[in-house]
Amino acid sequence: MQIVDNPVLDQLTDENSDLKTKLVERDEKIAHLNEQIAWFKRQIFGKRSERVVSDLNAFQMLLEGFENPDAPKEPEKKDIPGHKRKKPNRNGQDAITLPADLPVETTILDIPEEEKICKESGEPLVQIGIEVTHKLAHKPGSYYVKEIIRPKYAHPQKEEFGVVYAELPDSIIPKCRADESLLAEIITRKFADHLPLYRIAEIMGREKIKISRKLLSQWVVRVGMTLKPLYDEMTKQILASKNVFIDETPVKLQDQVKCKQAYIWVMVGGNEADPPYRVYDFREDRGHDNVIDMLKGYQGVLHSDKYAAYENLAKRKIITWCPCWSHIRRYFFDAEAGDPIFRKWVLRKIRYLFMLERVAWARSPEERLKIRQEKEVPIINELTQKIKAKLLDNTILPKSKLRVAIGYFCGLIPYLKNYTEYAFARLDNNVAERAVRPLAIGRKNWLFFGSPDGGEAGAILFSLVQTCRNLGINPREYLEDLFRRFMEHPMKNLPELLPDQWLARKKQPSI
Repeated sequence: MQIVDNPVLDQLTDENSDLKTKLVERDEKIAHLNEQIAWFKRQIFGKRSERVVSDLNAFQMLLEGFENPDAPKEPEKKDIPGHKRKKPNRNGQDAITLPADLPVETTILDIPEEEKICKESGEPLVQIGIEVTHKLAHKPGSYYVKEIIRPKYAHPQKEEFGVVYAELPDSIIPKCRADESLLAEIITRKFADHLPLYRIAEIMGREKIKISRKLLSQWVVRVGMTLKPLYDEMTKQILASKNVFIDETPVKLQDQVKCKQAYIWVMVGGNEADPPYRVYDFREDRGHDNVIDMLKGYQGVLHSDKYAAYENLAKRKIITWCPCWSHIRRYFFDAEAGDPIFRKWVLRKIRYLFMLERVAWARSPEERLKIRQEKEVPIINELTQKIKAKLLDNTILPKSKLRVAIGYFCGLIPYLKNYTEYAFARLDNNVAERAVRPLAIGRKNWLFFGSPDGGEAGAILFSLVQTCRNLGINPREYLEDLFRRFMEHPMKNLPELLPDQWLARKKQPSI
């Protein structure tokens, strides 16, 4: 059979092939744009709590224009007779609780003398009691000058013997005109209440106390750098726990022309459900060397996101890496296009893992490990099997968020079950992410660090203040006591000044 070339047919075939290719590309682009629109709608109009789309919405994405046969029918409505609403019992939630030693200022409001005579009989009235009303009041913070008088003594006849007088107690900043109580107040306002120094100066100015912002900044930096040994001790305690949570966030660093981007890492460590210590570490960039330096010598469990620096340490068997399942869930939650039924199944399985973890953390460490091995490991195995099989599905668009989520999951498969082998490891890295939140709030207020030294000092003070907040300690009270004792405290007993040990010593009954 002789094949005759047909130029017209070949041309039409090529055009048809090109049109099919363009059609596929256009479909992929439309799906990708629809996915982005859905994400933006959720950010603007959706609830703050993340929720999976309903069954009906999922089926509508697959079969638009068809009703879901399995969708629950709307229940029939019926009239309910009216009833009286009971007053809610709030169990004291709206009450005011006051300390027993709160000062009381008494004001007596008496009626005029002419009203103390009965209008009917003309006889004087007799006092039969009092009506007492309590109101919580406020007056601006009080400042005072601490005057320290030191008598000077000398020999009455021999001046060469010199003058003798008492030495001033050691101060956190030598020869500083600010008392430790004022320094503690300034640092608490900046790193607990997130007030920038110019606002602190303005607040003090309303009390006719004028301190330049530059001097306030110098005090903060000097205090922070002085406390670095205590900060290093807290870092040492975290790394010694062999159970570390780590995350990082960008901050701005002032430069000659404009601010450049720097980073602050946060490390949380300890063998507890919510470890107390929070250590913040300022770095001028996000290089891998920073992670290696912070975790120098560490070989325990590390919880983090999928930053390549942590993954490299895991591949080199230096750490036991526990990637965050909350990040995995977030990727699948955002993947609204592709296969909604499969996506919903993955989210449901991940939700089961978190539910089992809540039960496991209510039990002993031994029971926790048993629950994880018997209940959670099979779920992870099932997820791994189904998601790896889905990776071969050609119906999922290459650039879709579902494909990205599947790729993210598959890259973590060797490490997903690591947390099940350690009693105090966690399913997620939410401990570190919660520790980042106060820093993000402060960043919106003080905007940037003025220098690398300022960034380092700020990280040191932020670590102490946020650790106090996590332990329920009044940061101002702790800092004032710390400042008065730090310079004379023996270095070998430095751990005694850490917030948790300070709190434990405070709770001990006095003899």
